[in-house]
Amino acid sequence: MSISDLGTESIPISPALEPANGTADRNRRGLTAARVIMALMLREMTTKYGRTPGGYVWAIFEPVAMITVFAFATALVMRSPSLGNSFIVFYASGYLAFNQYRTLESVVTKALSFSRGLLRYPVVTWLDAIMARFLLNLLTNVLNTILILAGVIYLEADSTYVRLGPMVEAMTLAALLALGYGTLNALLSGIWPLWSTLYKVITRPLMLASAVLYIVEDLPPLAADILWYNPISHVTGLMRSGVFVTYNPQYISIPYVVATALVPLAIGLVFLRKHAVTIISGE
Repeated sequence: MSISDLGTESIPISPALEPANGTADRNRRGLTAARVIMALMLREMTTKYGRTPGGYVWAIFEPVAMITVFAFATALVMRSPSLGNSFIVFYASGYLAFNQYRTLESVVTKALSFSRGLLRYPVVTWLDAIMARFLLNLLTNVLNTILILAGVIYLEADSTYVRLGPMVEAMTLAALLALGYGTLNALLSGIWPLWSTLYKVITRPLMLASAVLYIVEDLPPLAADILWYNPISHVTGLMRSGVFVTYNPQYISIPYVVATALVPLAIGLVFLRKHAVTIISGE
């Protein structure tokens, strides 16, 4: 074979060197989704916090006010809390975990209606809207929890040692529960608008049933057994076990909490993929 023949014959390309179009497309879609989510987060930061005097200060003030009211009201009728010596630390350890669930579930539920105008653009998907609201409010809640809990523990001098492991687990589980039930509620409220009102009525006593104002061990056995089926009570108990090192709740089941979060999340994601266009268009 002469050298001139090499120029006329096609040289096969090794499959390993061929461009992976599928992988490149997926990478581009992932990068686009990340940019869209970041843009949606910046938009919500501007609309929610940027136009209000004080901005993020109000996001910290609300849970602080709730904790203070609970602590002051209970201190009038009780000498000491169920754990520790400070009512403020006791309620902060329970309320912050509950607030993580409550706020995230609410914003995820309203994610599609909040971004309805932008969802008409092909580049913005319903999943982008959900993840943007979830991530922004998750970061806000985590920052608030660190500042508030560190502040009350330092000022009250009620605990000399804090276990971060259970606290991180509790906040993570609360976020996972909120994502699961929020996604399912976004589906149900989009298909059946009356569901939003009905859900508010059903969950109105949720804080009383989530071991925020007390610990499960203070309840009669029958009430404690019933309360076990509320996954948020596991979260608040786990959070308190990180703040009060002598508290070791035996009723907590992390697999149960994860299961009760993943089931509604899976249902919501599967059916939103099918019905998202109908929900967004409002038909």
